[in-house]
Amino acid sequence: MAAILGLVINLYKLQIVQGAKLTEKARNQQMVTLQPFIPRRMVVDRNDNILACDRLVYTLYAHPKLFKQSDEQVAQKLAPILNKNANELVKIFQSQKSGILLASALPESTVTHVTALHFNGLELTQKYLRFYPENDLVADVVGYVNTDRNGQAGVEYSQEDLLKRSVETVRLSRTGNGALMPDYAPVELLDFDDLQLQLTIDSRLQRSARLALKQQMEKFRAKRGAVIVMDALDGSLLALVSVPTYNSNEYSKADISLFKNWTVADTYEPGSTFKPLNVAIALENGVIKSDDVFKDPGFIKVANYTIKNAEENNYQKISVTQILQYSSNVGMVEIMQRLRPSIYYNWLQRLGIGQTVDTDLPFAVSGQLKSQEKFVASPIEPATTSFGQGFSLTPLQIVQLHAALANGGKLVTPHVVQGLIDSKGQIHYSPTFPTPRQIFSRTTTKKVIKMMETVVEEGTGKASQISGYHIAGKTGTAQKASSTGGYKKGAYITSFLGILPVESPRYVVLAVVDEPKGENVYGGTVAAPIVKSVMEALIPLEDIPPSQVMN
Repeated sequence: MAAILGLVINLYKLQIVQGAKLTEKARNQQMVTLQPFIPRRMVVDRNDNILACDRLVYTLYAHPKLFKQSDEQVAQKLAPILNKNANELVKIFQSQKSGILLASALPESTVTHVTALHFNGLELTQKYLRFYPENDLVADVVGYVNTDRNGQAGVEYSQEDLLKRSVETVRLSRTGNGALMPDYAPVELLDFDDLQLQLTIDSRLQRSARLALKQQMEKFRAKRGAVIVMDALDGSLLALVSVPTYNSNEYSKADISLFKNWTVADTYEPGSTFKPLNVAIALENGVIKSDDVFKDPGFIKVANYTIKNAEENNYQKISVTQILQYSSNVGMVEIMQRLRPSIYYNWLQRLGIGQTVDTDLPFAVSGQLKSQEKFVASPIEPATTSFGQGFSLTPLQIVQLHAALANGGKLVTPHVVQGLIDSKGQIHYSPTFPTPRQIFSRTTTKKVIKMMETVVEEGTGKASQISGYHIAGKTGTAQKASSTGGYKKGAYITSFLGILPVESPRYVVLAVVDEPKGENVYGGTVAAPIVKSVMEALIPLEDIPPSQVMN
């Protein structure tokens, strides 16, 4: 009776007093918490070519103490597979008895050769790694992910929310020996969508643009360069190339400064490529007419400064069209002197100068613009701004502004993300962008585009001519600002901006080459040939018909 009473009391304590606590403890012992691996979404270009994906790779370890063959025999067979030196492998095997890391990311094709050796002492473990099939071709756009699988640059960083699939932690029951009980696994455990992030980039055009840029950079021993191709109607970027760049698959070997794409993360003084925008401002305010004529003796005095043309030309009388055609600094100063500095400054702000471009590319920075007080009080500020110096913007912003000249005056949002699509090509998500802001009238932009056409036909942009096509363009050769103030002696940023076709302007192509060296380094000689090559690749890809009957 005493024993029974003791059992009843103990049972009461276990079931009633400690019941809830023991139940929770039992459940913790019987359950395991898992966070299943869910791959990131793939990144593809506008033609569904894969730019980024998750790939199964293997880590190879060696345990020499388990070798049945000699170290030399293992090394001789393994070295050609791993692309290593056999003698070096022997030294590695002799350095320790176990746990030697031989390779961290072997593809399945290589693993097949390793397993075919049937060597004891070789251990392979699986893992998924982000893989970029195009290596460095689109690194400035796509970026890379780190070892924690977090995006660090490009759209891998800026579109992290779209690329990471949602992962829910699940709890599974297990048996007494620790084996999982699949009957209790939720149905949706390994059920994930097939969506992929599609970009507006065309890999074919990207490759052509990079080749053309590299050739000119090597020819002129330039520091760096960039090419941007934009559809002016919606702001989509068909190509965005920056040289030098890095390989997304080997980002750890790259200079960290390359991770920020300089077309959005660095500013420069645009020089003469800004002149067409100043002409548009003057036309909008009615201070000039298309057929106005100005005097250009080759220099002009502004306050205590003398401003000269880049080339020592004396045009005497020069029209607005010729001012763009021959890139006259003196003529541009005379045009903008007709506009009150306060009004001019307001227009610069309206164009977004000194502000950050709204884009889906990361690390975008704002340009530089003097304060309104200094701009209005100092006559030299409006004068230098008239030919594109004394302020700065990013290469992407100058493309955005010229796109407004091409599309009838609207400021569109530059972007590379098309949306999320499934394996059948159906769109499941498209980003929304601000409604394009009208900054110029269509009448004004048509006049400016026609003026820019003469730059290619008769002026400084002849090197961009393509038989059968009417192209508008503008060269730029700007002094390079020094970090200590003033300008670096002998350092220039050359650029050319082309718009195609003139009859129905749609595509804007910019080439920028930083610090080219040698003789005759101008926008028309260094950058214009790049734009020509890019447009020659663009024409068949976008089925752009010729402007006139070709011979």
